[in-house]
Amino acid sequence: MSHYSSKWIKVSEPYPQVLHVEFARAPVNAFSVEFLTAYGHLLDTITSDGYDVRALVISSVFPKIFVAGLDLNDAASLGGDGADTSRDNARAGLQFRKKVLSMQHSILAPERASFPVIAATHGHIIGLGVDMIAACDIRYTASNSSFSIKEVDIGLAPDIGGLAFLTKITGNQSLIRELTYTARPFSAAVAEKAGLVSRVVEGGRDEVVKAALELAKFIASKSPVAVSSSKHLITHSRDHNVPENLAYTGAWQAAALMTNDIGEALRATSAKEAPKFVPLNIQTRLSKL
Repeated sequence: MSHYSSKWIKVSEPYPQVLHVEFARAPVNAFSVEFLTAYGHLLDTITSDGYDVRALVISSVFPKIFVAGLDLNDAASLGGDGADTSRDNARAGLQFRKKVLSMQHSILAPERASFPVIAATHGHIIGLGVDMIAACDIRYTASNSSFSIKEVDIGLAPDIGGLAFLTKITGNQSLIRELTYTARPFSAAVAEKAGLVSRVVEGGRDEVVKAALELAKFIASKSPVAVSSSKHLITHSRDHNVPENLAYTGAWQAAALMTNDIGEALRATSAKEAPKFVPLNIQTRLSKL
């Protein structure tokens, strides 16, 4: 899938309707603003193109590291110089806010996707790497993984999305505060116990990627209308109370229940065969590769 791959991101289609996105910025997948922007743009472009994707897995090409956090050169440029009186600090702050919001927008690309995004983590997942996976639908990790909310160690609070997600994902304010304030590493077992990941796969990169792709393949066999609708409604439920979500679900389902996928699922069940669901997006600008 050369039209989606770029200099630091590899994209392949190991199964029909399943994409595999691999981070490949040597030597350790340190994310620059350019790298992060390319990641968000990729997921947004796949969605807007109408390519028939029903699940997507993200991983790293480097077995010992998933993401090393923010590129230190970019991190150095984030700090302010209090001795610099040649600029208006309020205006500089507003410009910096625009940069932070742009980075947050890229991190949130998995939420905007109509299909589930599955993170297959392995090795070290540091700083920005934790932010990135927090925005994914499902998180698997290898048993050799080590996580760290590292930002405090370089003099800043996490600001790209992790803190917005992590307390909601884990439901444990005390643990997330401890891990954030100390920046200490924590294991795959701790991540699973806290609810950050739903499965620990014994082994390393190859094993967790295989498991994640098998899950993606299974999800891709389901009705894309049902899966996409479920994703949207689960996300809505996170940010709204129960009565609001129930009312919204009723309005959403008024349209979604008109899908032909229900009839196809019943037909396939009766015939004891696999259902054949049409793409979620009827029209596409790209031909199937």
